[in-house]
Amino acid sequence: MKDLLTPKQVATSLGVSESSLKRWCDRGVIATERTPGGHRRIRVGEVIRFLRDEQRPLADPESIGLPTRVGMKVRSVENSTEALDHALKLGDYELCRRLVLEMYLRGNSAIRVFEELLVPVLHELGTGWECGDVEVYEEHRATEVLMRVIYELRVLLPPMPVGAPKAFGCSPSGDLYRISSLMVEVVLAELGFDSQSLGSSLPLSTLSEAIRRHQPGVVWLSVTHAQNSSGLSEEIRNFLASVPNSTRIIIGGQKADAIWAAGAPNVVYCSDFTAIPKAVADLLPTTSAAS
Repeated sequence: MKDLLTPKQVATSLGVSESSLKRWCDRGVIATERTPGGHRRIRVGEVIRFLRDEQRPLADPESIGLPTRVGMKVRSVENSTEALDHALKLGDYELCRRLVLEMYLRGNSAIRVFEELLVPVLHELGTGWECGDVEVYEEHRATEVLMRVIYELRVLLPPMPVGAPKAFGCSPSGDLYRISSLMVEVVLAELGFDSQSLGSSLPLSTLSEAIRRHQPGVVWLSVTHAQNSSGLSEEIRNFLASVPNSTRIIIGGQKADAIWAAGAPNVVYCSDFTAIPKAVADLLPTTSAAS
C-alpha cells in the first residue's frame, strides 16, 4: 500500500469523477499535499478518515491498496470474531486483513477493534494452544498474520499532528510477546501521540537511555509473560527510579499485576486498552474519544 495517492486513485476508490474529487480537495473536505512539481497527493490515512467520518462505502478498494470487497459487507461483531478465529487458524491473511479493516472502516476506534475483535480471538487461540487443540506453528502463524494486519492499521490512521508528543514502549526483558505492545502503539497513535513500539524483551536500562535522549511524554510496558516475577519487579523498580516524574508510565498486560509497583505518582496501571485514553488525557490538547 502506498502512503501517498493521486487524485485519480482516490476518485476511483470512491466511485466519483476526478474533477469532483479535486473540488472536495479545494474546499478542504479532503486534505491534500503538493509534490515539488505542484501535483496533488493525498495520504491514505486522510482517505480513511474521510470514509469513516462520512460513513461512505468504497467503490473500488483495490485502487488504494485495500482488500477486495472490504467494507461491502456489514457483519456483527460476533460473526466477525468467529470468522477471524477461523481465518487465523487457516493462516488466511487476506480474510483476516479484510475483517479487521471492515470493522475499523465502519467508524470503530482501534480500541474497540482490539477489545471486541482481536483480544477475544487471541484469548481463544492461547487457550487452544494450552489445551493442545492448536499446534505451536498455528499459534505462531496466527500471531504473525495479526502483526501484519496491525501494522497496516497503523498506516491507515490519520496523519500525525505537527509537534505531537512522543510515546515509546515495549515488553520487558524475557517477554517475547510483541503483539500487545504494537496494539498500544496504535491506540496511542490514534489518540494523537507520535508513538513507537521498541519491540519485545527489551532491557529496561536501554529504555531508560531512550527516555533520556528523546524525552517522551508517555512510556508503556506491556507484560504478557513474567517467568521470573521477582527479578522483573526489581528491574522495573530500578527503571522507575531512573525515569523523571514528568514522564507518564503505563503498565499493562496479562502478567502486569504480578510486577506492578504501586505508589509511584507517575505510574498508571491499565487493565485493558479502554483505560489508556483516561491515563493520558491530560497530556494532549485534545484527546480522541474511543467509540
